[in-house]
Amino acid sequence: MGAAVGDALGGPVEGYTPEQIVERHGGRVTGIVGPWNGAEWRTARPIAPYHKGDGHVTDDTLMTHALIRVYEKVRGHLDAYAVADHLVPELMGSPVWIPELEADALPLQRIFLAEKWIVTRLHYGHADPREAGDGNIVNCGAAMYMAPVGLVNAAHPEAAYAEALDVAGAHQSSYGREAAGVFAAAVAAACVPGATPTSVVDTALALAKDGTRSAIEAVAEVASRHRDFESALAPLRTAVAPFDSVGPDYRSPSLGARRPSRLHAIEELPIALGMLLVGEGDYRRTVLGAVNYGRDCDSVATMAGAIVGALHGETAVPSDWAKQVAEASRLDVHSPAKALTEVAREIFAHDRERRRAHEAAFATLTGAPR
Repeated sequence: MGAAVGDALGGPVEGYTPEQIVERHGGRVTGIVGPWNGAEWRTARPIAPYHKGDGHVTDDTLMTHALIRVYEKVRGHLDAYAVADHLVPELMGSPVWIPELEADALPLQRIFLAEKWIVTRLHYGHADPREAGDGNIVNCGAAMYMAPVGLVNAAHPEAAYAEALDVAGAHQSSYGREAAGVFAAAVAAACVPGATPTSVVDTALALAKDGTRSAIEAVAEVASRHRDFESALAPLRTAVAPFDSVGPDYRSPSLGARRPSRLHAIEELPIALGMLLVGEGDYRRTVLGAVNYGRDCDSVATMAGAIVGALHGETAVPSDWAKQVAEASRLDVHSPAKALTEVAREIFAHDRERRRAHEAAFATLTGAPR
């Protein structure tokens, strides 16, 4: 629910700067707003033909729910082969209501090229699932829907990180894949009893590698000096800019954008974690900071919203926002979470059995007491 509501709030201002958002809306966004181009959303570039706004979720939520349905089918830990065997058929053959298209359609008809890559490589190209992400542009595509991996591995960030890296291998490479692992770990870390925004970020830093770690570290250091997102918007962008390959104009990426690198990071995850610190884990402050940041703010708000949801549960999400998003998107915001909870309990039971069998075998092997 936290992810879906954040996604819906960020969608209508995605791609714009904080200054443009203020000009368009007469101030900062404080809740659910309508399309950027009003009634002209069907034809206005560069958004057409998507109805972003009015509480409509985007592809971030569509992919998240598709991954939950894969967990429901497998009822066990996932890997890159599960993407090929189950997620690809979900995208190609299971129509759902697409709020931005205001129609029942296949998810494949809504997701962007970086996500269509999964289908191209696995269904048509018959690539090895573990290597299918190589060659795709490097962006937040894999990270944006990894919250379910974190929840299945609740309170075990290391396991969430490893599983997400395996799953994301079918979609992304380099720092895009790394971000998927770190985001899943952050969600899992938020489930630890007594977790705080600081403990979540510390866990992310302990697991993150290369440019992703450096970007989170730089953003977190700046975020620690702010408690109001208004004052944090420009400093956070400045902090992440050296690691972001897209460049200052989000809609016109630089020549070196989205290519594999050990020095770069996707922008969305560090900013989501930064806003988590600025907002001190409060849903409204954290998610509205993510939304008003602009650029790829639906994904930033999706990630930030998911982490706050994992920290505090359903009560953290404003009920009026959740109700409006559910109605506008024709979306049951409770059932996916309930389904994933059942699967997570089953997976934990299987993990415990395997762990105990391993302990017994190792005790026999070494002669150690059980």
